[in-house]
Amino acid sequence: MHLTQSPAWQQVRETFQKIWGYSDFRPPQGEIIGSLLMQQDTLIVMPTGGGKSICFQLPALLQTGVTLVVSPLVALMENQVQELRRRGLPAAALHSELSPSQRRQVLSALEQQRLRLLYLSPETLLNEAVWQRLCRPELTVNGLILDEAHCLVQWGDTFRPAYRQLGMVRPALLKHKPAGTKIAIAAFTATADPQAQQMIQQVLQLQQPTSFLLNPYRPNLALSTQTVWTPRGRRQRLLRYIQAHRDQSGLVYVRSRQSGEDLAAWLGQQGYQTAAYHAGLSPAERRQIEAAWLGGAIAFVVCTCAFGMGIDKPNVRWVMHFNMPLLLSEYVQEVGRAGRDGNPAAALMLVSEPTGWLDPSDRQQQQFFLEQARSQHQKAQRLIHKLPKTGNVAAVSRQFKDGAIALALLHRNGQLQWQDPFHYKMLPTAAAQPFRPDRAAQTMADYPHSKACRWKFLLNAFGFSREAASLRCGKCDRCLSPHS
Repeated sequence: MHLTQSPAWQQVRETFQKIWGYSDFRPPQGEIIGSLLMQQDTLIVMPTGGGKSICFQLPALLQTGVTLVVSPLVALMENQVQELRRRGLPAAALHSELSPSQRRQVLSALEQQRLRLLYLSPETLLNEAVWQRLCRPELTVNGLILDEAHCLVQWGDTFRPAYRQLGMVRPALLKHKPAGTKIAIAAFTATADPQAQQMIQQVLQLQQPTSFLLNPYRPNLALSTQTVWTPRGRRQRLLRYIQAHRDQSGLVYVRSRQSGEDLAAWLGQQGYQTAAYHAGLSPAERRQIEAAWLGGAIAFVVCTCAFGMGIDKPNVRWVMHFNMPLLLSEYVQEVGRAGRDGNPAAALMLVSEPTGWLDPSDRQQQQFFLEQARSQHQKAQRLIHKLPKTGNVAAVSRQFKDGAIALALLHRNGQLQWQDPFHYKMLPTAAAQPFRPDRAAQTMADYPHSKACRWKFLLNAFGFSREAASLRCGKCDRCLSPHS
């Protein structure tokens, strides 16, 4: 008998109703919760605002022991932990912004098995003091959740190499636990094309995972792109868009910290109250901007991709991409911040004119990221002959600048194997390999110029061709154009 048909399921539903107050699960929440309670590895691709956090929080609360939630951003961890604590639930987060005494409190609660959910980054999970405690035989670890799993694909071999070591966490922990212990792994994301899904499964070493793949289509969200001919024209177009959405909550996405600062300053001169949000701000500055936007003190924020994950504001009416994102997965994540309340919302992306003569910014930006990826690849290939055939990440990081990133890239290329989360072994086949640009960046470049319905293009790109075949959203600029 499947768990959702068993008498025990009644208790699961009652706990859900008692804590969250909803009458029943939204499909496929119940099936996902059932999969996690049965200790099955699971891959979940579910649109933003689909209620995915409940899917791993409820099983964690119903089991003994702690569930580890690997999360990319402090704001994301803090938002979820505050919400759980407000409901009186035993959850905590470990991250770099805690004071020494707060850190000691969390570690003590972990040791005494008083936590059901512990949120941490990949880097904190692999911190020596944290890892030693997690390996204690008496500490029950019942699950490992990778939240926002697309970050493994987007950042795992650039500036967050610890993501690529996560596949060895389960086997390493099990060596220290009593015989017969099971630790299920679940990966949750709003966006993953078939290639990204495969990478997540491979890196995490998921074992016959149950997959729940929901397409990202949001019928209330109207997508459009507009060509701008000059840098001045781009700013003027933004200004007109903000004026057309006056007093409505929105977000302006930019690609870099500097362009965010410059744009926010310019908008301030035009009489708009806004702020630039990026990863370079102090924690206090970031919390201040988040609170001002969530509370309505400022209508919109100029932000990099560092903003938005896990920040739940249902009434965002518009999202403007001032610059083209690097990847479609980022784009879908970011437009998904709009219209979570189900009411009509709009997303506009500005793109440079196709020749690049008058406004080369999009082309320069794509070229910059391509060259950065090429340079990192070449550095990694040069290190093959300098690195010890076996070694540990910490030693390599001390000896070589960007050594950990090089190891992650070599792992991605199949030139290196992790022996545990901290030690690697070079493979005999590890000959230098040529650089191959990521196909995902090209798909993003194709998107603005496609004549197809915007949502149809996105569904096809993310592997939902069956759903795309019959779709015409009727709201995007392509569907509304008389020439389409």
